[in-house]
Amino acid sequence: MSSMPLPPARRINSRGRRLDPLALLEHQGRDLDLELLRAQRDRSVIAHPDLPRDVVVELCHLGAHMEASDVASCHPLDGKLVITAFFEPSTRTRLSFESAVARLDGKLLSVPDAKVTGVAKGESLQDIGEMFNSYGDLVVMRHTRTEALEEIGTGLELPLVNAGNGSGEHPTQALVDWYALLKWRPCLADPEPAEDQRIHLGVVGTPGSMRAVKSFVFMALAFAPAIRRLTVVSEMADPFGADLHGAIERTAIPVEVTNDISEVLPELDVVYMNSIALLGDSYKQLDSRYRITTDSPLRPDAVIMHPLARRDELDVSLDDSRHNLYFAQAAGAVYLRQALLVSLLGRVHRLPFFD
Repeated sequence: MSSMPLPPARRINSRGRRLDPLALLEHQGRDLDLELLRAQRDRSVIAHPDLPRDVVVELCHLGAHMEASDVASCHPLDGKLVITAFFEPSTRTRLSFESAVARLDGKLLSVPDAKVTGVAKGESLQDIGEMFNSYGDLVVMRHTRTEALEEIGTGLELPLVNAGNGSGEHPTQALVDWYALLKWRPCLADPEPAEDQRIHLGVVGTPGSMRAVKSFVFMALAFAPAIRRLTVVSEMADPFGADLHGAIERTAIPVEVTNDISEVLPELDVVYMNSIALLGDSYKQLDSRYRITTDSPLRPDAVIMHPLARRDELDVSLDDSRHNLYFAQAAGAVYLRQALLVSLLGRVHRLPFFD
């Protein structure tokens, strides 16, 4: 591995905990697995099976390198064109993908609103996929309907990245989440973390109908040795839904469900929240009973994660506390998505980490 040029200025969150990518790199203490990263070329990322644990760890390892060095000077995405097709509103996901492309000298075609596409006139997603084949090299897509990715896939031949499909999944958000967790506690990437480093993970919400939470839980199950216990706080007796049930039944992680957040908060190392669930064709906000503030009985060293946007469930009084991991979580999204795009577009060889 060659020496890495330092970044001109690393962009970090201004409030809450700050995470150092060097902590993850130093803990890994090894070179990147170039062959595994190269093997991701031209693949699509639609759902959790597309991101097995070894690939997640390697993408986070690469993301830490991207964050800790000046990769832009190598122009790794020069000559590549990424289509961001967002048929549902987005702030962080769309802009972090577009920032990731632009900062690596790639080019963008952006569809920020379904109303400006042929879909508004009744055009099929299959036909749109066929058109995309002539316009770009990779498609990042978000849609209100779960089945939309399958529909566009019947005409699309380019790699497709799911940026959220209805109540389905949001796999790259889970990548961003676990990138933050592995920087916070790098030993979670170990095959067998020490017992005192394993975490009690709390999830507030309904994974079965919250796509970001669902993908996060799927990825958590892949890191089973790192998790001492998983507690889901939900007003629903069965918060998992059909997609997660089988995986929950097979996991070795002890899993429990409760509707009493104040009872479980003092036990949690990590609290993962989301604000809204898709129920049928409408969104439902998280019950106000599950609101967390600086007065909540959190462990002194507990961290809170949230894919954002938030509503009242996560009080702004926490923003300047060390419980706040959510801003650092969001700040790392560009680097992780850079790592993913460079791998899927077959440009790993342009990075300064290899001789």
